[in-house]
Amino acid sequence: MDNRAIGVFDSGVGGLTVLREIIRAVPNESTIYFGDTERVPYGPRDLSEVRRFVFKITDFLYSKDIKLIVIACNTSTAAALNELKKRYDIPIVGVIEPGARTAVSNTVNKKVGVIATEGTVESGEYRKEIARIDKEIKTFQVPAPLLVEYIENGILKGDNLDSAIDGYLGPLIDAGVDVLILGCTHFPLIEKRILSRSGNGIRVISSAVETAKDVEKILEEKKIRADQGMKPRRIFYETGSDSKFLEVGKMFLGEEVKGVEKIELGI
Repeated sequence: MDNRAIGVFDSGVGGLTVLREIIRAVPNESTIYFGDTERVPYGPRDLSEVRRFVFKITDFLYSKDIKLIVIACNTSTAAALNELKKRYDIPIVGVIEPGARTAVSNTVNKKVGVIATEGTVESGEYRKEIARIDKEIKTFQVPAPLLVEYIENGILKGDNLDSAIDGYLGPLIDAGVDVLILGCTHFPLIEKRILSRSGNGIRVISSAVETAKDVEKILEEKKIRADQGMKPRRIFYETGSDSKFLEVGKMFLGEEVKGVEKIELGI
């Protein structure tokens, strides 16, 4: 047994979708969540800059004596996952491989769509990961930065949001994709809106659900599960001073979010 917490981080509130699925999969595990709300969004930034942020955040979480880290951010996963695995002596899980793997297993016509941030799309990591699994699959990607902005501001419904979703999905629907990867951990917060606009026959894949499954598997394989009788701790940190973190967090996780501590990373 290992009662240390699982560390989860994202550029903002989007990673709460991953945290929610982790809590559902392994409810006895304590968690520490970090949202870099001062610097959100990561998508438009150069990946070298994102990598610098990610190492600072990971150092902070590691100092809290965690047993596993989940990079609940596609852009951060693309920027730094491999380097983080080399640097730290605990398991580190990203969100790209689980989502890509599930998309490959679900597509029938071998046409997969991805909506993500600019950084994730430009990195090509989803296309590379999907091609590694099945070279015959065609991957169509569309950057959807406005959706991140809406979600960070707590706008989870309305005509303007629907119009933005339609604009981003249009090229993918025209391409004939039968599977759509939500390639940003913010997007499951509006998954129902995306489903309602995506048309019949398109399977929507949330990497949050698949990542939580990987976390559960690693805890079991490494024999680092928490004591089943333990009451889990939920700790939240953010860097911004005027974000909607607490509001969106309570909307999404309810009483799991009792407060958010603001800290400086010294970046």
